[in-house]
Amino acid sequence: MNVKKFTAPTSREALRKVRDALGPDAVILSNRPVDGVVEILALDNDDVASLAAPAPGSDMAQPAPRLDHLHGFEPEAPAFVNRRAAAPAPTPEQIYASRRAPEPEPEFVAAFAPRRAAQPEAGFAADFAAEQNYANRRAPQAEPAFDMSAMTAMMTAAIAQAKESAAAEMSGMMSELRAMRGMMESQLAELSWGGTQQREPQKAAVLREMLAAGFSASLSRYLIDKMPANKDAAEAMRWIKTVLARNLTTMADEDNLLDKGGVFALVGPTGVGKTTTTAKLAARCVMRHGPEKLALITTDAYRIGGHEQLRIYGKILGVMVHSVKDEADLRIALKELRNKHTVLIDTIGMSQRDQMVTEQVAMLTGAGADVKRLLCLNATSTNETLAEVVRAYQGSGLHGCIMTKLDEAASIGNVLDVVIRQKLNLHYISNGQRVPEDLHLADRAMLVDRAFRSRRDAVNQFDDADLPLMMAHTGKVHQDESLREVRLG
Repeated sequence: MNVKKFTAPTSREALRKVRDALGPDAVILSNRPVDGVVEILALDNDDVASLAAPAPGSDMAQPAPRLDHLHGFEPEAPAFVNRRAAAPAPTPEQIYASRRAPEPEPEFVAAFAPRRAAQPEAGFAADFAAEQNYANRRAPQAEPAFDMSAMTAMMTAAIAQAKESAAAEMSGMMSELRAMRGMMESQLAELSWGGTQQREPQKAAVLREMLAAGFSASLSRYLIDKMPANKDAAEAMRWIKTVLARNLTTMADEDNLLDKGGVFALVGPTGVGKTTTTAKLAARCVMRHGPEKLALITTDAYRIGGHEQLRIYGKILGVMVHSVKDEADLRIALKELRNKHTVLIDTIGMSQRDQMVTEQVAMLTGAGADVKRLLCLNATSTNETLAEVVRAYQGSGLHGCIMTKLDEAASIGNVLDVVIRQKLNLHYISNGQRVPEDLHLADRAMLVDRAFRSRRDAVNQFDDADLPLMMAHTGKVHQDESLREVRLG
């Protein structure tokens, strides 16, 4: 046996040396790093074959006995079993005596016949049992057959389990890396804002005003970062108001809505004032075109007395109110009312997390007519809630939105923030229950000015020490897709 050692800087180079020296069939005995290099002990394939072959003259080198004769021939019985076959041949005297011996009587023969016949059968049974024991002792046991399909299935299961384990470990590692990255970005954003706050204190003052008005931290940070330098607090506030008003999309003239007409559906969560707003719009249409040009449809068949409120408004205005339950009824109603100039649909209110919102959007989209959906946004809701409502009712696209409950809101920056980031067209604002007096066209400058004039109480004001914590989660503000289309000038 000739074991050779190969060393190289890497395993690949060491294996190449083994292949060049011993051939591709070489046997690797060990592979380990030693003093900065890789050491491989290898053995030639011929040496392995010589080790596997038995030594000449040993028991293992003798040919294996053949047992094929056990199946075709009877084995030689031991001498002590078949004694009659080994008896000596009779002498001439015994032959002569047997010839002179008298024949036995028939009764004597009949009495001893069973005894004489049983002796050969007993001897044959003993001989057969001995032969069987001898054959069983000498015959080799058959090895079980190798099940390739079972082995393949076992290997496949082991590989699949290994892949799942590796995928789980990789997923956990990526989650930890993302968490570490988010933590580092938050800390860097906090440190960055702390430096900005010390260098440019006017930006900190503007940030406090925007947060107090209800605007989100991400939009506030984005605008402050884009703010031109060398501006005092007053100039910075004027620049912020100008940018906010420029990015508010409003309906300049309601003649485009009332004169053009069409089918409009007011949608939104429960309690945002859809029915009252529908009545206000209906009153404006009646004053412009008369009651014969308007039709009202309600889908609120679940709430007790839900359609009665709209029927009362319709009776006051002299307009017929139609009630529908599903998409088929809505198709029939719109087909019958196709000659009307304007059709207003008051939908049932439901939570933005309800699965029926998707069904409602599908019903209005597949009603067989161009139904324009107007989303009612509650001014008293938080920024996160309003963003969730817009995502739920977005569907294939909203025609516009209406701000409701303006008279109940402490601040309206949250609604303006969502309208700017979601690129919604703000049609009307509603600030009361009076029909139709408390419905007004949206004025961009007035809304922005009111957002900063609506002061919060002292409990909700932010100190300078709180601003870095507020900015800690705005590290990716410049990667936010909803802020990329904000026009600065």
